[in-house]
Amino acid sequence: MINFLHNFFPQPIIINFGPFALHWYGLFISLGILAALLITIHLGKKYFHLNSEKIIDLSFYLIIFGLIGARLYDVLLFFPYYLDNPLQILKIWQGGLAIHGAIIAGLIVVYFFAKKANLSFFKITALLVPGLALGQAIGRFGNYFNQELFGLPTNLPWGIPIEIINRPLGYLNYTYFQPTFLYESIGSFLIFIGLIIMIKKIHKNKKSDLTLKRGYVVVTVTYMILYSILRFFLEFIRLDDTLIFLNLRWPQIISLFFIFVAIFTLIFYFHVSKKNQ
Repeated sequence: MINFLHNFFPQPIIINFGPFALHWYGLFISLGILAALLITIHLGKKYFHLNSEKIIDLSFYLIIFGLIGARLYDVLLFFPYYLDNPLQILKIWQGGLAIHGAIIAGLIVVYFFAKKANLSFFKITALLVPGLALGQAIGRFGNYFNQELFGLPTNLPWGIPIEIINRPLGYLNYTYFQPTFLYESIGSFLIFIGLIIMIKKIHKNKKSDLTLKRGYVVVTVTYMILYSILRFFLEFIRLDDTLIFLNLRWPQIISLFFIFVAIFTLIFYFHVSKKNQ
């Protein structure tokens, strides 16, 4: 695996069909969505007592609005570029799907879905986050084949070669770069495993409906904190363009915001639930 990464130059297109092309990026995004859906259906049946029809209905809206949110976030972040190149907004197979935008859009969708279906918001989010982490672990390989979102130059044996056309100015004389896609993929998969273990333990050791509800909050918050920490530190070695604020990259600012919201939510929810016991 290490030798393969170090010597293989990935290409973005799998095969061409006349004017159309099948892209690795789109394939891995699709595989990530499919894996997330399958694991969510499995967890829904086994632990959350939600039938597959309801999960598929929710997933339809999550996929549509998640993609819109991910693209809209990227467009707003790089608005001057997209203003000069409006047709690029539609070319999602070339990258530019920001996970933070998808998460924000997904939370909005879950809020309205939970309200309409008379379900607990945190029950749904706890059900969804393992699949989200797994989907991220798979989807990040699309960035590898697009040769984007890589890190600083490196001499490590698992450094990935980047075509000169994809290297940022100032790094044209380097060949091998940190595979940040792989680091995030591995980290996301470990988060997925941890969340699955948590869900199993919560349902195995539940003592009341209150402890179960608290467990759902903990699972949701755990994902938000762990992924935000992972993303925060990976940003120190990533080379892609982004806004800089207070000497931090914009994804780091958003990650810190997510951590703050997650901790506040945990404290607030436990305080209110304890008060209402």
